[in-house]
Amino acid sequence: MNEIIAIVQEYGQAYLWSDGYRLSGLAMTLWLLLLSIVIGFVMSVPLAVARVSSNRLISGPVWLYTYVFRGTPLYIQLLIIYSGIYSLEAVRAQPLLDAFFREGFNCTLLAFALNTCAYTTEVFAGMIRETPHGEIEAARAYGMSRFTLYRRIILPSALRRALPSYSNEVILMLHSTSIAFTATVPDLLKVARDVNSATYASFEAFGLAAVLYASVVFALVWLFRRCERRWLAFLQPRAH
Repeated sequence: MNEIIAIVQEYGQAYLWSDGYRLSGLAMTLWLLLLSIVIGFVMSVPLAVARVSSNRLISGPVWLYTYVFRGTPLYIQLLIIYSGIYSLEAVRAQPLLDAFFREGFNCTLLAFALNTCAYTTEVFAGMIRETPHGEIEAARAYGMSRFTLYRRIILPSALRRALPSYSNEVILMLHSTSIAFTATVPDLLKVARDVNSATYASFEAFGLAAVLYASVVFALVWLFRRCERRWLAFLQPRAH
């Protein structure tokens, strides 16, 4: 019982300064997750449109980007961005680049955003390809331009149908945040490691971290299920 009380106290006191904000390990994990998925989502929508283009000069670079980031471990990508890029003399010679890559949080956010963007791009591109041809033909019959067709027909439909797959990507991204401590980011796992070092109660320290991760996952699953029931209701079989 005393060990559990000590662990809870350590977790309660495990607040670390990062970029001027006082955040707990759980808050830092959620903040990192939120920023990475928002940036990745915003980048992935136009990249998904380019990915399905019939012009190889447009789709080729996007394919190469997604192939590289989906084909290599996120941990390696983080190490390259955090340690490898900053070791380049050309990067350290530029004040802005030097200031950016010197911060572990910036490097971690960049690696996570690029990684989740690559997966999300392929998810959205797949849904764009599966858009019913009848909807496209009907939009063209109304005289819609290509931009209007994507804005009003293809993208809204594709993003809705991508919800189940995209929810899995968000959850996997949450799990991936556990490697942020390697770039000195005080995330939830970093706090758990510090608590373990202070109390030597490994099972309780990491067990509590696992419970917190699972709680966030359950909240995300509930949120996405609500979104699916609202925005994918038209795909459900009608009751007679």
